[in-house]
Amino acid sequence: MGHVQWSTADLWLAVVASGLYHGVNPGMGWPLAVSAGLMGRGRWDLALALASLAAGHLAAMLVILLPFALMTALVEWGRVIRIGVGVGVMAYGAYRLVNRRHPRALARIRPTQLALWSFAIAIAHGAGLMLLPIYLGLCSAGEVDAAHQGLASLMGRNFATAVQVSLLHVVSMVTAGGLIAFLVHGWLGPSFISRSWFNLDLVWALSLMLVGAAGLVTAL
Repeated sequence: MGHVQWSTADLWLAVVASGLYHGVNPGMGWPLAVSAGLMGRGRWDLALALASLAAGHLAAMLVILLPFALMTALVEWGRVIRIGVGVGVMAYGAYRLVNRRHPRALARIRPTQLALWSFAIAIAHGAGLMLLPIYLGLCSAGEVDAAHQGLASLMGRNFATAVQVSLLHVVSMVTAGGLIAFLVHGWLGPSFISRSWFNLDLVWALSLMLVGAAGLVTAL
């Protein structure tokens, strides 16, 4: 199979796009921010809820990405790992396609624990997994000069990249979700949610499979 190479700019754009996609998805929490604003002190509580959702989502991204940044095997076995991750993400997407029910454990997290809820739902729905093939693609962009760098410096760079990817992704996610939440809270009204509710579970599962396939193709 011919080798498909994404440019570094393409991969960073993919990080931003996935963040916007996660932010628009109501399953990642923006309706809860609207609810917090309506039931509390308006926009102030809405903003605090968004901050909690962002903190939980960021923690979920780092939990998924940082272990790979610290793997010495990523230097020698990067291509094999990327192939395995691509297959794994595709498999998880297929699982979500068949089983679209939300884990019962999520229903036991109280509304006051938004950061914990955001972390749990990002892990359960594979938000971090969706970002992983893109992150590994960014790490592989330095494979050419890997021989000229010490292992420690290469791991440090991968660590920094994992943090940068997570932060940029969460900023994009909060921007998209926050914009929708403020529009609903200030102008569209809560009835907008019931009138225009869209279920992205099917699209989400297919997106996981698509990102996994893209990661697999670029690794081959």
